[in-house]
Parts: sequence; structure tokens; C-alpha cells
Amino acid sequence: MNSFIFNNPVKLHVGPGKFALLGSIAQQYGKKALLVVSDNTKSTGLLARAQETLAAAGVAFAVYDKFMQNPLSTLVEAGAEMARQEQCDLVIGIGGGSAMDMAKGIAFCACNPGSIWDYVFGKAQAQNALPNILVPTTAGTGSEANRTAVFTNPETHDKKGLVNPLIYPVASIVDPELMLTLPKRVIAGPGADVLFHALESYISRNAHPVSEMLSLRAITLLTQNLPRVYADVTDLAAWEQVCVASTLAGMAIDCAGTALPHALQHPMGGLLDVVHSEGIAAVYPAFMEYTWSAAPEKFAAIAYAMGVDTRDMSLEQAAYSSVQAVTSLLSSVNMLPSLTELGVKEEHFDWIINNVQTTMKVVLENNPRVPDADTLRDILQRSL
Repeated sequence: MNSFIFNNPVKLHVGPGKFALLGSIAQQYGKKALLVVSDNTKSTGLLARAQETLAAAGVAFAVYDKFMQNPLSTLVEAGAEMARQEQCDLVIGIGGGSAMDMAKGIAFCACNPGSIWDYVFGKAQAQNALPNILVPTTAGTGSEANRTAVFTNPETHDKKGLVNPLIYPVASIVDPELMLTLPKRVIAGPGADVLFHALESYISRNAHPVSEMLSLRAITLLTQNLPRVYADVTDLAAWEQVCVASTLAGMAIDCAGTALPHALQHPMGGLLDVVHSEGIAAVYPAFMEYTWSAAPEKFAAIAYAMGVDTRDMSLEQAAYSSVQAVTSLLSSVNMLPSLTELGVKEEHFDWIINNVQTTMKVVLENNPRVPDADTLRDILQRSL
């Protein structure tokens, strides 16, 4: 076992009805909040509820609602400028992973001069950030529990994460009642992302006993409950478990990171605006076929966590059974798209592969088996 450090300073408020605490939580950290919200917070009435609870707690606010699924760094920098102009001392992100990542980025950029990319690539060192509070409205990214926020550079099309302890949320509200009206696509995509985060953090070269515990528990909870909420969006008991799985997986990637599928998807998202979870799902069968034999004990444990009866199997059989278990779970929620369906073509392969091997090199090397350019091309080809 490698030596390791585990630290997660986020104060998590978990459970049905916890959203009502937003105002009382916010008043502990600031006097005026910039509300960073996704599009659906208006139609669902969630933005209005947030404004009401903040006002009741005596917390002033401004609203920043320039939102997109693969957030551009320019939008983050514009939000930071608004936070400065409005003299906000707190940022609150309400929405899916993109809105939460934008809130983290805005909280960071509001206190640090220059381009955010200088900090992403280690050219500049930050000293401070505004406190941020996050409220996930989808169960997927786990951004509410970690120190990562992912953005796209509109000039270079690089999509990469800012990883910095200054952007840990001071508090997050994980309320499963906020999921009860989600459409199936917004259940399936983020739900699949929970599996991806949990599985990849578990097999990561940086995994350690605490992260492995978080990863496996997330896999089990998600496997048991994602099909339930996909079949019945009002199943609150199942949503409670899916939400916990999402948060646990977010904590796990905070420890161990992700692996090959994320290294492949980020270039697709940056270049072609491919939806995060769908781009990953498209390459998952080929990724698992390529990787499982490099870590059979771990893939066998994944199969067991997903409910496969591995007692009478050899280690290799048990490990390989995880491939089918993952494929079956993704199929049950209609999350097995092809790259062709997502707009990825062979003509994009050279750019994607080069970006994987440069911008995403650290993530790529987390994989138990690290592919060369020809192997990356083969995985992409088999995923078309």
C-alpha cells in the first residue's frame, strides 16, 4: 500500500428537505451571494425558492445565469467580474455539474488576477477564493464534494480541470427531493457518470484504502438504485441512495482521480461540445475490454459490487464479468450511444489523440494499462 493523505473539508447537509436550510447556511459564510444557476432552476421554481430563503436569512444576492453544458472559461471570468462589481463575498451554485463547476471557478477567479488557465497549468499560484456553497440538482458529477472544476478554453478547445483546495465548497446541500421531476435523459446521463467516477477512481493508480471504500460503496448503491429512479422518478427512497452514491463518487475522484475514459472525453467535449456522460459512455465497452486484464482483482471486485455472483468463477472470469455488468447497467438506462451518434468522426481522431496525450496525460496515466496512440485510435474506432 502506498502512503496517502485523506482530507475532505466539505460540510455536507444530506437528506430530503435540506434545501430549505440554504439561507441559514449561507448567512454563516457571507452577506451577499452571487447565485450561479442552471437553466432549469427558473422553470422548476428552485431559483425563486433560493431567493426567498436567502432573503429571509438576511443574505443579499445577485443572479448569474449564463449557463452551458461544457462551461467556457470566458463565462467563468465574466461571472467573476460580476461578483466583484456586485461586491459579493459568497458564491452559491445551484444546478448540475456545469453550474457547480462554474460557481467554483467564479469564486476562484473573483480573487485571483489573470487567466484561469495560468492556474490550471501551474503557471501562477493562487492565495485565496471566495467561499462557495453548492446545491446539486442532478445526481452525477459529485462536484459538491471535491476540489475540481472543469472548463473549456474557447481558443484552444482544451477542456481541463482546475484542481485546487481553495475551491472546496465550504458547504453543500444534497437534497434528493430536488431530483423528483428530472427527465429520463437527465437521470441516465449523470447517473452513468456516478458509475464512471466510482469505477475509474477504484482502478486508478492513485487509489488508496479510503478512496476504494468510497468507490465500491458508490458502485453498489448506484447499481441497486439507478434503474429504480429511471423507471419511477418519484421513488424518493431510491433517489436518496443515488444521491449518496454521487457524493461518495465525487469524494473518491477527489482522492484518486479518473482514468482513460475521461482522458478521451475531455477532448471531445472541448472540440465538439459532446455531452460529458454520453461521450464517456460511448467508449466504455472498448475501454473495459482493453483494461480489465491489467487489474483483474479490482475488476472482479467491481463485478461483485454490482451484484454479480462470482463465487464459482476464476479470477479472470469474475474480472471479465464486470464488462457485461457495466454494459447491462448502461443499457438499462439507454446510455450506450456510439461516437458517430455524438458527432465524432474519424477525421477528429488525430486532434483528439494528440490532446489526450498532452493536455490529459496525467489522467491517461492513472489507467492501470496506458495506451499508446495506435491503441487510442483503436478504442475510438471500435466506439464509432
